[in-house]
Amino acid sequence: MSNPTPAEPGHAAAVEEDAVESIVHLMPIVLPLAGGVLMLLLASIAVYLA
Repeated sequence: MSNPTPAEPGHAAAVEEDAVESIVHLMPIVLPLAGGVLMLLLASIAVYLA
């Protein structure tokens, strides 16, 4: 009811691109890098406080 069907459903489905699907292929690269940076920061904070 809140999403009316477009005049050409096939054309609209081909044009619409999901934002999540456009970045999912980068996750195997980004997540380990972000984890490594986070561990480095946490370790440096721990050493500084010790």
